[in-house]
Amino acid sequence: MGFFHWLRRLFGLETGRNSPERGSPAAAASGSPTRRHRRRRPPVKLVPLRYQPAQPVGGRTSSVGRRAYRFARPSMRGGWLDLSQGQDASRLERFGLPSFNVPEELAAWLDIPLGQLGWLVHRFDDEQRPPDEQKAHYVFRWIKKRSGGQRLIEAPKSKLKRVQRIILEEILTRVPSHPAAHGFVVGRSICSNAAPHVGQRVLLKLDLQNFYPSVSLRRVVAIFRSLGYSREAAVWLGRLTTSSLPGSLLKNAPSNADMAPYLGAHLPQGAPTSPALANLSAFPLDLRLVGLARTFGANYTRYADDLTFSGDEQFLRSLAVFIPLVDQIVRSERFSLNKAKRKVIRNSQRQTVTGVVVNVRPNVARRDFDRLKAILTNCVRRGPSTQNHDRHENFANHLQGRIAHVSQINPQRAERLRALFAEIDWNR
Repeated sequence: MGFFHWLRRLFGLETGRNSPERGSPAAAASGSPTRRHRRRRPPVKLVPLRYQPAQPVGGRTSSVGRRAYRFARPSMRGGWLDLSQGQDASRLERFGLPSFNVPEELAAWLDIPLGQLGWLVHRFDDEQRPPDEQKAHYVFRWIKKRSGGQRLIEAPKSKLKRVQRIILEEILTRVPSHPAAHGFVVGRSICSNAAPHVGQRVLLKLDLQNFYPSVSLRRVVAIFRSLGYSREAAVWLGRLTTSSLPGSLLKNAPSNADMAPYLGAHLPQGAPTSPALANLSAFPLDLRLVGLARTFGANYTRYADDLTFSGDEQFLRSLAVFIPLVDQIVRSERFSLNKAKRKVIRNSQRQTVTGVVVNVRPNVARRDFDRLKAILTNCVRRGPSTQNHDRHENFANHLQGRIAHVSQINPQRAERLRALFAEIDWNR
């Protein structure tokens, strides 16, 4: 027994070498005999984390009547704010990121005129918000959610989309996401997301509500600041990758749409930069949930807004303590859980993680495989025109995509589907 273990036992902080600490979440959930005969303790409360910025986030005021650069903001004390200071060159060099501090340099890097850069962020409009849908840089479309309600898709128009792709390829893809994040990350997939949960006694599946619109402009600016950019550069990058809805769209929204997340500038679902920025915004969340899961001997992964935990029989018995702790962490990181989508799935049931069956080994759901096989068989017998019930523009590509999905999970089953696909007469 080590000296520190001896001291811990001497003061009653540890009952054995491998015993959990008294008062820890794991000890509270262990269900030991001594625990059962004690008075019931209040729920475990997590200590909130205090964020201390590594560098000041404000800007200094330049001399009265003199702008340090174009589009500088006026100061309430007179003169103009100079927010171009505070770049951390070492952080930019660490990830190989481009360097710019002021709008002129950002416009040159994007290879667009400075006036067009201001136009893209609605710098010339009131409240930097488009006055109507025609002058917005996004195409807006409401779609119904399976669980009810409405989801807003905001697809950037061509000029803004080009700028966002440059930001994605030259900045965001160079910054690694947390290892627990598997959605929209190069080298990871639904299979890597499902792998840690194969053969577990229980799955706990949770869903983040309004994942993209929950990430505000302020949080996006903080991400770019953390990468090393000055406040001025971070604000412009944040404006280029977030969306502010025109008032007309807010007034004419469907009655069953939750508009609260869309009122301010937010990450748009449909922009190429949004998945990467959402993953970076959720980095502290992933970090804390990984630590919590390890305390309970559980596994954790996240695919976009889908959180998955898994573990053994002891983890199953501790869920009454574990789930409230997860909810505390999620809320403290300024997200929220959709309680209607919470699922606890034991190994006596079919366990799926992002569409992959994980009871014994990664596999395709039998129902999905049989349905696709039946479609291909009917295409061979009756012709593909009789099976395109959803009127896909390119039905052949649609079927090949579904076969590729099966191949990613179970290559042997996919071979049978490819053999059927090869027999289809596409002239019928």
